[in-house]
Amino acid sequence: MRVGITGHRGLNNEVETQVRALLAEAVKEYDPAELVGVSCIADGPDSWFAETVLTHGGSIEVVVPATEYRQSLPAQHHATYDELLRQASDVHETGMATSDSQAHMTGSEILVGLVDELLAVWDSHPARGYGGTADVVAYAQRQGTPVHILWPQGATR
Repeated sequence: MRVGITGHRGLNNEVETQVRALLAEAVKEYDPAELVGVSCIADGPDSWFAETVLTHGGSIEVVVPATEYRQSLPAQHHATYDELLRQASDVHETGMATSDSQAHMTGSEILVGLVDELLAVWDSHPARGYGGTADVVAYAQRQGTPVHILWPQGATR
């Protein structure tokens, strides 16, 4: 089973703890021998999901939206990004250089095309900018990819 992830970045510690628990619950439903998690491994739900898949015994593939993507992520996330990228069984690239909203959406479109279903750490609000979680969810739904929303009850971002 190939499962992708999209989700809000910048969540506070309380919401992070709840989201990590939701991701662990979701991932344990999959047979580890057949589980391939597909992620852009940004800070937040993307990397938490990838870590959870690996801990569960699955494998990960990474989508890199742009050659400048890593540099656009917070410096404190670089070591995690590098380690997850190192553990990836495959890496998919958009061919874009600049890490902007268009590259992020293109990466998400590639991700959706690679998976059987998508987990979305989404508060059900519209995207704050092009390529946000709401846009990825809408794209997946238009493509017929099943989307499973994971959001802690009562949480805000």
